[in-house]
Amino acid sequence: MIYEASKFVFDPPSLVSRAHRILIKPSASYPYPYPFSTSREILGMIIDKVKQVSDADIIILEGAASGESVYPIYKSLGYDFQRVLMLDVKDCIWVEIENPLPHPFAVATFWVPNVVLSCDFLISVSPFRTTGNQGIFSIKNLLSLLPVSKYKKSSTGGWGALDEFGWDKVFADLYFTLPFDLAIIDGRKRFSSQDESFKGKTENLGKIIKGEPFEVDWEATNLAGVDTQYLDIINAGKVEMES
Repeated sequence: MIYEASKFVFDPPSLVSRAHRILIKPSASYPYPYPFSTSREILGMIIDKVKQVSDADIIILEGAASGESVYPIYKSLGYDFQRVLMLDVKDCIWVEIENPLPHPFAVATFWVPNVVLSCDFLISVSPFRTTGNQGIFSIKNLLSLLPVSKYKKSSTGGWGALDEFGWDKVFADLYFTLPFDLAIIDGRKRFSSQDESFKGKTENLGKIIKGEPFEVDWEATNLAGVDTQYLDIINAGKVEMES
């Protein structure tokens, strides 16, 4: 689950070898390099290892927080992988999918790119980032799969229309509605800031966390000493689903 970064080697799960389409979701909504965004290095490692065991189509999918094209961000972050399909959320066909929870916490349906539903294996790859006392890990990374034009509150973009529901409840609902198979948090470095600005402190952490998204975020929360209330809400949802 938690690995020393210097010794980490990505070993694809057996399901990867049987997949036809694999989606990788980086954290690349803003044009700021690692450790704010997902590093090219960790993505390259994952892609290379997947290609060694699978002939599946590999898709990278992200949406810019501004609502504009994400391709300039891909370029600025060095995402120039061979035989990988790079897609922009805003250019996809969106479909409305139901939250499988009997009693959703905030949102009963989400609009998401249909390509997500057509993939056999879903991987979230995020940096180790904290803002104030909040962790921004693999499950929060799923937010930018939602089209900005559907969820923005103002002309500045973003997903502010969801704010009224309570973000922790929204993230819990996303976890159940978009069931990612694997999450990787690149904690070689930790980026921490006191607010939502892009100015913060970078420190060496030397860790990679890999596993199921809930478990990965739980480990990262404990490692960072921050608050992630959405994990408690997810636990409540799991109890309801099991009953």
